[in-house]
Amino acid sequence: MIKEIFNISNIVNQDGCFDLQFRKDTRHERTNSPTYYRWKVQFVVTSPKENIKVLEKIGKEFGCGTVTVSKDQARFSVQKIDDIVEIVMPFFRKNLLADKKKKDFDLWSKGVNIIYSNKGKSLLSWKKSDLMQLIEIQKAGVKYKNKPRQPKWLEMAQTFIKNIK
Repeated sequence: MIKEIFNISNIVNQDGCFDLQFRKDTRHERTNSPTYYRWKVQFVVTSPKENIKVLEKIGKEFGCGTVTVSKDQARFSVQKIDDIVEIVMPFFRKNLLADKKKKDFDLWSKGVNIIYSNKGKSLLSWKKSDLMQLIEIQKAGVKYKNKPRQPKWLEMAQTFIKNIK
């Protein structure tokens, strides 16, 4: 029997996602419920929960991220921007992805770099051009997604940017 070689890039080509999104968080526990806006990046691989060992092995190889199970799906994700910049991005620069997934990764990487360069800054102090470029990156990446859909947050991000001076 031939044992299949464990190849993270092949798994990611099938079931991986490079995610970029705009988030609105309301802190209900605080007086007047302040609202915070932020950009979020994550790297995700999903599989049926029966294949959780594969995701755990990916997590062990990367040395970061978390594996969770919800209903019938297991999910490995890396959400810490430092881990994404220092571990995930260099890994996929060395371990090539298939054409469509590579284009998605390249766009996502540009978005990650913009967010990372603004790390620790209030969104209101970012350059408007950075914010607009993130929206354009997200829009351009849709054609490389396996199950593309209009992000719910896109209109909210565009409105936020219009209100910045």
